[in-house]
Amino acid sequence: MVITKTRSPIRSNIGLKAVMAVTGILLVLFLILHMLGNLKVFTGETSFDHYAHWLRDIGTPLLPSTWYLWIQRTVLVAAVLGHIGSATVLAMRSRAARPVAYAHRRKVHVNYAARTMRWGGVIILLFVIYHILDLTTGHLNPQGDPSNPYGNVVADFAPERWYVTLFYTLAVVTLGFHLRHGAASAFRSLGQQTPKGEQRARAAALVFAVVLCAGYLVVPFAVLTGLVA
Repeated sequence: MVITKTRSPIRSNIGLKAVMAVTGILLVLFLILHMLGNLKVFTGETSFDHYAHWLRDIGTPLLPSTWYLWIQRTVLVAAVLGHIGSATVLAMRSRAARPVAYAHRRKVHVNYAARTMRWGGVIILLFVIYHILDLTTGHLNPQGDPSNPYGNVVADFAPERWYVTLFYTLAVVTLGFHLRHGAASAFRSLGQQTPKGEQRARAAALVFAVVLCAGYLVVPFAVLTGLVA
């Protein structure tokens, strides 16, 4: 009697792609909401601080203060790990199935975004770690005052700390390339195969990535130029 091991559906290529899709959607939704929250800095210090403190009190009194944020962070970390892990396994399987490189590749396979998805993910991950230590825990923030989130943002992107804004810009632009390529691939995975549909999907992915990048970059540059102080 031969006993064969069956692979768990989630470990199949289809399952891993589903994990990438679900985790990707979770992360994109968070990015959109986080961007909208960041833009409240333009409504003034009082309004922004009120919003930041409100985030800490979500779920109270059912949950202790800040528990919601830590639950959210836990889910996001799990989503990031699931996204990176599934992408890595799929890439390794693809490479193993095609040990000999093609002599000619289609242009879509060699564009900048596709070639930088891996190291782009590493840059984004490193930035997320820095961002948490900077504006979440305050360990790397020059002010690090949990009672004054607005002041922390202003202190973080002050003109003399231009290198922080530069790193932030690099990470956000990298994220934009990542989102552009990921969104276009998602449309393709959902069945978009026609040339005209492909063009529309690429255009929509590009617009989305540009809008999201602009929404994130406008805050540090507003502080850098003195528009927000």
